[in-house]
Amino acid sequence: MTNDSPYHRLAPAAPPTRREFLWSSGGGLGGLALAAMLGRDRALAAPAAGAPAPRAKRVVQFFMAGAASHLDLFDYKPELVKRDGQPSDFGEPVEAFQNGLGPWLRPLWDFRPHGGCGKLLSEVVAPLGEVVDELAFVHNMTGKSGVHSAATLLQATGFQLPGFPGAGSWVSYGLGSLNDNLPTFVVLPDHRGFPSNGVKNWDAAFLPAQHSGTLVYPDAEAPIADLHPHRAGGYVTSAGEADAHRLLAELNRGHAATREGDQRLDARIRTYELAARMQLAAPEALDLKAEPEHVLRLYGLDRGPQTWPKEINAAEETWHFGRKCLAARRLLERGVRFVQVWSGNDNSFPRRNWDSHEDVRRDHGPLALGMARGAAAFIQDLRQRGLLEDTLILWTTEFGRMPSTQGGKGRDHNPFVFTNWLCGGGIRGGITRGESDAFGYKPLDRANPTTVYDIHATLLHQLGLDHTRLTFRHNGIDRRLTDVHGRVLRELLA
Repeated sequence: MTNDSPYHRLAPAAPPTRREFLWSSGGGLGGLALAAMLGRDRALAAPAAGAPAPRAKRVVQFFMAGAASHLDLFDYKPELVKRDGQPSDFGEPVEAFQNGLGPWLRPLWDFRPHGGCGKLLSEVVAPLGEVVDELAFVHNMTGKSGVHSAATLLQATGFQLPGFPGAGSWVSYGLGSLNDNLPTFVVLPDHRGFPSNGVKNWDAAFLPAQHSGTLVYPDAEAPIADLHPHRAGGYVTSAGEADAHRLLAELNRGHAATREGDQRLDARIRTYELAARMQLAAPEALDLKAEPEHVLRLYGLDRGPQTWPKEINAAEETWHFGRKCLAARRLLERGVRFVQVWSGNDNSFPRRNWDSHEDVRRDHGPLALGMARGAAAFIQDLRQRGLLEDTLILWTTEFGRMPSTQGGKGRDHNPFVFTNWLCGGGIRGGITRGESDAFGYKPLDRANPTTVYDIHATLLHQLGLDHTRLTFRHNGIDRRLTDVHGRVLRELLA
């Protein structure tokens, strides 16, 4: 140990500060953590020449697990209305996931124009009409697989195989935290369960472990598992817990001194430190009861009388999705960088998720209306708080659904085309980029589709990150979120 070491300057009874310890533990994650903190203090040099100027500071991703039908929500096709019930003819052989190649099926709900842009929206997502002039739709998204697990991973991580970091993990790695007392990347799962692949969608994989998503359940009595001592540990005193923390810190420092640069240890230390700080910060951030009545009413959380179109009772879906949206807003305004909100994970039967093989009206109706109410409230709430301009919102799903019927009421998987929409964070609202063909089967311009790599490249660009330069060397390869693909969708930018 040299005389320049921060350890050398400290008396034995005085532990190093967190910054000193992380920096002295070998660079790696420690150096990255300190760099993030100094960056918030404006102590680092300006971004490298040529780096994009950031328009966004934070991201929320709404993920509709199971494959939401673009045809019944956002992408109106008059040709399907005209040919409803006629035998489908795709003009080419089609390999359907469950042979859902019955007659053409018109949209299950009527479409009407909304906003100054006149965007046609299904009546089941009509609440989004209040904010449609803020939204940018992409109707020519394409995937690579019609299998849920592979397609979900592709949209969440940029790869079809497990073992790659989620998009939120890359943002955490690239930008660091805005609040040392809360996680950088938070995941709000559906209250009924996980999507395909479970935690692999938000795991840090080969990135340092602290960049994994932290699970939060706003509906639960304990929104974050194991944050506080179990009720059986009532004998633990505050003084005893503080002594235990000091002992663990001493053991960690001794362990770190013999393993310089071990990122696993750095990550574990940061995780435990964060958990301790979250005991104070997280309960306040997740206290939705602190919100005034008019905000709860905006999100549909007042439990008052509701009016739903055409026998759709979406009260339960509005309650659950609205709570996640409100929790997301509270987390984002307190410094969380990336919040992922999942919808529609239910493997019971009859299923209640977006994978509507049996009955689109039954499944999509409540889910879509609840989602639209919560998402519209979230956008309006961000706007009135001045947060929309630097918060980027991405709505996605793993693939679309076929324009033909499956069993008369359902739709099969369609990886060939589907819809995303973006909002805020320097995105130009009230526009549509890319079209699907007359039946919503494939992109109208099949030579120039939009891919998840393009969406991710644009997302990173708005955060001030060049997607080709945000890399991590793993097994001899400089990995990145966009693999070797991706282009910034500049026509979406304000």
